[in-house]
Amino acid sequence: MISFSTCWNSHRHTDGATMLHEILDLGFNRIELGHGIRISLMPGIQKMFDEGKVEFSSLHNFCPLPVEVLGASPDCYRFSSPSSAERERAVKQTFQTIDFAERFGAPFVVLHLGEIRMGSPTDSLIALAKKGRLLSKKYVREKIHAVKKREAAAPAYLARVKDCLKRVVDYAGSKKVKLGVEGRRGYEEIPSERELPALLDEMNSHSLGYWHDFGHIQIKANLEFLDHAEWLREIGARAFGCHVQDCIWPAQDHQPPFAGDVDLLNLVPLLPPDCVWVWEMSPRKTVQEIQQSVESWKKHFGT
Repeated sequence: MISFSTCWNSHRHTDGATMLHEILDLGFNRIELGHGIRISLMPGIQKMFDEGKVEFSSLHNFCPLPVEVLGASPDCYRFSSPSSAERERAVKQTFQTIDFAERFGAPFVVLHLGEIRMGSPTDSLIALAKKGRLLSKKYVREKIHAVKKREAAAPAYLARVKDCLKRVVDYAGSKKVKLGVEGRRGYEEIPSERELPALLDEMNSHSLGYWHDFGHIQIKANLEFLDHAEWLREIGARAFGCHVQDCIWPAQDHQPPFAGDVDLLNLVPLLPPDCVWVWEMSPRKTVQEIQQSVESWKKHFGT
């Protein structure tokens, strides 16, 4: 199932139907409603769905945006937050996303789970890599410091995430919607690749799985946090879907497939054949660039 995310164009539309038509005109017949969908876009989206003109593969939490949030912000409320009020808001907004997924016949919701408050070590490491200092003494010191800090702080944050996630998983199961935990860009974000398999095991629900992001995981590979292929060999069978995007070294993601350094030819076969493949493109990418990437994808993978 090839799909396309509205993160490419939702910001420039005031009518949901016009937004969806622009994507359908690219040649996609399935769409992921991204985390930038304002409530004002929903009437047009509902009209298109009621008329049978569009199918939805997935919704990306939070969808629609909370009314008090003005722009795309999937991390505006976090399951990991020390604030019980923020966690409750995150859970209730996720329930709403699941409700909309059920309403639109979308089988999946993509989730972010939060982060550990420890600054932005990933951005600092990226800056060093851009200066040609990947694996320099300063780079290694910063990376080791980040690992020690995260490992010490993680248990309390993970406990809060699990408490929220149990409620969300139960709710999704009652609505027959599946939840994909997205692989994240930042080392400070939750879960890490070390934590995710254990988290899925503990939740032990057919409603919860993994959502791969080629760009995010390639950034971690570029920073020497993991091996992309090795990670997919471990987790791939548990993936419901993925965000298809390329990445130009070290961290310029949301590129069209085959426009960057991701070894898609060898990585894609490590995911299940029934995976949902969602193009998640930068708004700066042109129609021509996107369509060329789809042609290349079909040439190599035949779908």
